[in-house]
Amino acid sequence: MTTLEKTKDEFEMLLDETFSKTNTVADIVEGTVIKKDTDGYLVSVKGAKLEAFLPKKELSSDVEDLEIGDTREYYVLREENDEEPMQLSLKRIAFAQAWAQLNDAKIQGDTILAKVVSTVKGGVLVDVADLKGFIPSSQLRTGAPFDGLVDTKIEVKVLEADPKKNKLILSQRLAVAEQRDQVVDNVLSSLEEGQVVKGNVVRITDFGAFVDINGIDGLLPISEISWQRIKHPSDVVTLGDTIEVKIIKIDHELKRISLSLKRMGENPWQQIEGQFEEGQVVKGTVNKVTTFGAFINIFPGVEALLPVSEMSNENVNPFNLFKVGSEVDVLIKKFTPKEHRIALSIKDIEK
Repeated sequence: MTTLEKTKDEFEMLLDETFSKTNTVADIVEGTVIKKDTDGYLVSVKGAKLEAFLPKKELSSDVEDLEIGDTREYYVLREENDEEPMQLSLKRIAFAQAWAQLNDAKIQGDTILAKVVSTVKGGVLVDVADLKGFIPSSQLRTGAPFDGLVDTKIEVKVLEADPKKNKLILSQRLAVAEQRDQVVDNVLSSLEEGQVVKGNVVRITDFGAFVDINGIDGLLPISEISWQRIKHPSDVVTLGDTIEVKIIKIDHELKRISLSLKRMGENPWQQIEGQFEEGQVVKGTVNKVTTFGAFINIFPGVEALLPVSEMSNENVNPFNLFKVGSEVDVLIKKFTPKEHRIALSIKDIEK
């Protein structure tokens, strides 16, 4: 074989290698935009027999358009064959980078921003760098999803980031706890008992509500929400509400704040001094019925007890006599407003 023939064979082998190399799905290839179309872009990829195609829907959120001559890396969505060109994606490149960044954030314990896109059963869905994530209710600061969260950006920590399962689980509660530890001392030093402050209702429980005061949560007990009897804190306050409350106690050792909403208004027990007296017959509304008596509201925020022994001279069942919400005439038998106590009677009205 002559030298010329040998050189010719080597060239043909190299040419065959070049055009026989197949880029498979999930490969990362480098390409240059050679033409813009209404539906996408034609991209020249080294080793490909045909120009590859990048659909516009496969652009990433940070790349809205490409220009002829742009060279960058692409993700292979579909291999080329004799009839169809290779199909590319920039979005998948961005996804891969986002997953890597989220995994780093999980390892480092970093806090990231997430945008709430919707509320669902058991939590909320969020968007993080075009990836969809889920925050379970137990990992929400509020303890439950509510519509006011939608379209807001919140700080979260990564609990799980698995690109193979497309699973991204996040926690707002951990991010808030870390933030609280960082600011709690400074916030507490700027507050004092008796001070009136504004805050946002961030969680509601059976025993009260938690209100964000400058970055830390203060407890608003159910007993401090209203002077009137309420069944649940949600009867008065709603998640996301901005309310004014009074600081009634600051525990610097435990780093806790106790709040009151009812003390923002005038104490009704002070208002009734001089308005009522023992022996007076008044009209009241039944608030609650128990085996030992009934609680009667005789003034907004003032509840008095009508013992079962004062209902009648005969043995009676309170539940047969009274219904919540009904009106009744009662006699004030004992009146001690400073002690927040009023005893009532019905049987003595007839005497």
